[in-house]
Amino acid sequence: MADGPARYGRSTSPAAPRRGRPGYDLESLLAVAVTVFNERGYDGTSMEDLSRRLGIAKSSIYYHVDSKEELLAMALDRALDGLFGVADEVKSSGGPAIERLEGLVRGSVHVLADRLPYVTLLLRARGNTATERRALARRREFDQIVADLVAEAERDGEIRPDVDPAITARLLFGLVNSLVEWYRPGRPTRARTGRTETTGPTAASKLADAVCAVAFDGLRIRGSAAASQPPLQSRTAT
Repeated sequence: MADGPARYGRSTSPAAPRRGRPGYDLESLLAVAVTVFNERGYDGTSMEDLSRRLGIAKSSIYYHVDSKEELLAMALDRALDGLFGVADEVKSSGGPAIERLEGLVRGSVHVLADRLPYVTLLLRARGNTATERRALARRREFDQIVADLVAEAERDGEIRPDVDPAITARLLFGLVNSLVEWYRPGRPTRARTGRTETTGPTAASKLADAVCAVAFDGLRIRGSAAASQPPLQSRTAT
């Protein structure tokens, strides 16, 4: 979250991707690269590894991108741009801070469900390259947006004030981020029935409902106006 407007950290990825070769485009190359990065780690992946997985020569990869790090930058921005898109939408929505905070959480769950491999890669970034450090800076800026909303909701008397806003924000999005460790669209989620969650916005909305029920029931002050309202319905889908 380093470049662009100081508050919302616009992406600095290349504005105009190159035209893909017939039969193989940049989007599919990026998807495979992210899969391999998540399996082997970015540092443990070579361009030779990517060419073998793709079944094409390294020169074909270089037709689309200049380096492995360019693929990393595109992948990390895919996750971060989704999160900042939600932040922009929440900022413009108005309403009480507690509702905007819940909207941010819901929208972030949708981003995670829709861009799961990219968010997973973002959460595993450790700052070993300039690209990762830039991504981590953007992520810290997003964390500050969450902390600011938590502090505002505390001042409004809607959530408990006995926990530092920065800690509350970390705990809240620690819950959201933990989804990358077990959420797999289409995989059975109930061992007794073997029922399989559908993919897409419906499944993501149910997941967001569950996260918000667990998180906000514990955060809200009992008897507050927000606590007396039914759960905010999902308003953001990506």
